Amino acid sequence: MQGTLYLCATPIGNLEDITLRVLRTLKEVDLIAAEDTRNSIKLLNHFQISTPMTSYHEHNKIEKAYQLAEKLQQGQNIALITDAGTPGISDPGEDLVRICQESGIPVTSLPGAAACITGLTISGLPTRRFTFEGFLPREKKERALVLSSLGQETRTIVLYEAPHHLKKTLEELHHALGDRKLALCRELTKKYETVFTTTISGAVSCYSTQEPRGEYVLVIQGKEQQEIRKEQQESWENVPLKEHMAQYEKQGIERKEAMKMVAKDRGIPKREVYRQLLERV
Repeated sequence: MQGTLYLCATPIGNLEDITLRVLRTLKEVDLIAAEDTRNSIKLLNHFQISTPMTSYHEHNKIEKAYQLAEKLQQGQNIALITDAGTPGISDPGEDLVRICQESGIPVTSLPGAAACITGLTISGLPTRRFTFEGFLPREKKERALVLSSLGQETRTIVLYEAPHHLKKTLEELHHALGDRKLALCRELTKKYETVFTTTISGAVSCYSTQEPRGEYVLVIQGKEQQEIRKEQQESWENVPLKEHMAQYEKQGIERKEAMKMVAKDRGIPKREVYRQLLERV
């Protein structure tokens, strides 16, 4: 009988945020795979858990994943934990899960703390629709592509950033997204938890005179639909109205309906489209 891989969420700061289910599971499994055993031993010692540990991190994630999968196939139960938060979110856990799923090994998640959700919910920004990007890519071209796509993102954006990269990231965000509302969340769930609500430009200015400290969750306002419509309308200004009409009529759209669509595209009344077309006859 195969074992099960348990994805166990650990506290992101306050140790009281660990669940009873996670504590029981960490005690009962045969092995705990930890991102950093030196960090995780502190957590295990605090809760008097003596289950054996092995390291599973970014630099051994593929080779070690197959080793762990073999143990699971032999019937061992394994818990996966990260340094803080939910395994598989901005850490190599996703690779282990994929390999287990491909091998038909049962995988289950034990919910708990996640910095992205914690930051989002206390940011004061809309939570109904959001996109989580984790850490921005370090590779220059890929990073530029991601930043460009975020410039058009209408959902609330959630990012992670380390203190030594924060200033540069804020400057790049300001260039790519313009000025938007921003919540900088740090020391989440800890004694000195702070949520700095400002704008991207305000954050750039703030950290030009002080050094960032701690790991950050950045929650950024999405692009407003009104701004998108304005840009779309402006993009049609250099297209002759007759040519604009022709684009729709070539698609088989009736003239009356095409006029409505042109008026909407340009943000002008339908009668104004009609008037301009008459003038050009």
